[in-house]
Amino acid sequence: MAIQSSQAMVEDALREVQTLEPQQAIALWQQPQVLFVDIRETAELAREGLIPGALHAPRGVLEFWVDPASDWHRPELAVPGQSLLLYCAIGWRSALAAQVLQRMGVPRVSHLGGGFSAWRAAGGAVERLADKP
Repeated sequence: MAIQSSQAMVEDALREVQTLEPQQAIALWQQPQVLFVDIRETAELAREGLIPGALHAPRGVLEFWVDPASDWHRPELAVPGQSLLLYCAIGWRSALAAQVLQRMGVPRVSHLGGGFSAWRAAGGAVERLADKP
């Protein structure tokens, strides 16, 4: 049996999920109906910062936090009418994660093309963890 490459999986996900360009995401930032979800590892946030107001939901627990039947469910990920905008460092993990959430039945999920790197390059706001209360 041949193993599908990770790049092929990302390309498949990109065909299935909505990708927002950084300027589109910047326009949605701070809109009450859009929750930015940072799926990077904690060390990445500590090193690079995050989008202010984003919920940190590490990729390894995201499905459990989204699932209302899970003991680890986070209600802020299931607000009626809310859209989830996922992002990672460069947009590959977030594409895969958005694809999984769509398959789980999450109604409004997209991801940030180019990830946090593209957000920062486009002039999007960045908060350092040291600046958080």
